[in-house]
Amino acid sequence: MVLVSAPAALPVPAGVELVRVQTALQMREAVRAALVDVQVLVMAAAVADYRPEASAAQKIKKSGDSVTLRLMPNPDILAEVSEDATFSTVLKVGFAAETERLLENAAEKLRRKRLDLLVANDVSSPDSGFGTDTNRVVLLAPGAEPQHLPTMPKREVAEHILDRVVELLARR
Repeated sequence: MVLVSAPAALPVPAGVELVRVQTALQMREAVRAALVDVQVLVMAAAVADYRPEASAAQKIKKSGDSVTLRLMPNPDILAEVSEDATFSTVLKVGFAAETERLLENAAEKLRRKRLDLLVANDVSSPDSGFGTDTNRVVLLAPGAEPQHLPTMPKREVAEHILDRVVELLARR
């Protein structure tokens, strides 16, 4: 099992090979390299949508003048993997952190990124998403009714997700 991660303070799970990256472009390359001979890709977090067009070699000192930063889009790693025939046999799982129209936005993401499973949650809810020990998610898969899970500890949510992955693998 390979974990591609940006800098994080979380401990590395036992038995997991950690590949650390600093940028979205490095993450794209690390994910693609890790997809050799794997059955499942779980993209639990997205990189930032944009990055600076150019980076400064040193600190930009305050001069009193305004500064304009030009941004360019980062790659959509999961969408790229889904579009690449090289990875057509990999079961792809994505996540959607939404603040409005949860099911509508999640269903669109599932379709657009050609995923096998999408885990959607309303991150504006106080008992779900970031900064809590619990989550309430909806599992979406093509051709299936959405599966609404009640609020539960995040570890239990992960177990439900993996159970669904096992079911999807068995159907292949």
